[in-house]
Amino acid sequence: MKEISFENIFIDGTKIEANANKYTFVWKKSTKKHEARIQEKLRASLEELSKIYGKDNTNGEAIKVEDIDEFLNILYKKKSDSGLEFVYGKGKRKHQIQRDIETFEELREKQAKYDKYNATFDGRNSFSKTDKDATFMRMKSDHMRNSQLKPGYNVQIGVEGEYITMADISSERSDQLTLIPFLDNFYEHTNSRYKTIVADTRYESEENYAYLKKKKYKKNIKLRENMGYDPTCDTYTCHNNRNLSYVYNKKRKYTSRYEADIKVYECESCEGCEYKSKCTRAKNNRKLYVSEAFIEYRNHSAKNITSKKGIKLRVNRSIQVECAFGVLKQDYGFRRFLTRGKKNVKTEFLLLCFAYNINKLHQKKMNQNSGVIMHEVKIA
Repeated sequence: MKEISFENIFIDGTKIEANANKYTFVWKKSTKKHEARIQEKLRASLEELSKIYGKDNTNGEAIKVEDIDEFLNILYKKKSDSGLEFVYGKGKRKHQIQRDIETFEELREKQAKYDKYNATFDGRNSFSKTDKDATFMRMKSDHMRNSQLKPGYNVQIGVEGEYITMADISSERSDQLTLIPFLDNFYEHTNSRYKTIVADTRYESEENYAYLKKKKYKKNIKLRENMGYDPTCDTYTCHNNRNLSYVYNKKRKYTSRYEADIKVYECESCEGCEYKSKCTRAKNNRKLYVSEAFIEYRNHSAKNITSKKGIKLRVNRSIQVECAFGVLKQDYGFRRFLTRGKKNVKTEFLLLCFAYNINKLHQKKMNQNSGVIMHEVKIA
């Protein structure tokens, strides 16, 4: 119907609360701490039993459920060979084999639980027991006003011509990690790619720039952008006119497994500097980590968004994608999912997007502005 042209896509994301209990949380940090304690108990118990029953331990490696099962099999065989009967209740004295078996079965159960938790995290730091695909996130609509984390999903949409043409659900808290899977998912289903991707700074990363190939900040003295740079000497100058010289190169691996080449610069001396507390938390000299590829991508992006076309695209982004979320959340009252599980949640959201697009088509027909894909920049 010539309502979309696959030219420019405006992308944004928002957090929508999951249909899950906000108190049934599992935290990765807490799980690791408790798992380490179980591993210590297992290692100590296995060392003792290896002396008694002649079974070697795991040589300092993490003890798996399969390792525990091997020891349990040995213990059950000892029980069977000795004709031992387990006893329960008050006044009954348990045999050492029975106590060992009960101890290991309890530890096995806990280790199996932590293994399941670690598999469920899948790179996240938390999940809800009620809806395991939901991650605990900070929501904009915080009625308690105490920055309470709630289980939710990161909803991503792409808008063109005021229609939602791309939609996806992510368990990632950061928009930065959603862009590439979002665009790949669209290509997989439509075999089409947009020529221009327009998104805000929350999506900015070297990996995303590389994939696309292509300011409170002014007062922040610790930022590289606010330091002077001498390309001939390859040195940066800090707020106190001290030089940061190149020291060495390193690789930085991100959560998404993307690797970046980083140049490390170190200040000649931070001793006695009155600005040190504002510049770095390090006890020693300030170090600056610079990715030249990222700087090049960012400069190219800055030229794009400040061009005449870039200004028009930025204006349209605020009109189109922000308004779409406004309608979905404010007019439709969509602030919490009704279903659970990522697959069901995505289906629910896609149905909502279909309804939104039908309403939008009807509205544009009634207002006689069909076929208008981009709004012109108006100057007061």
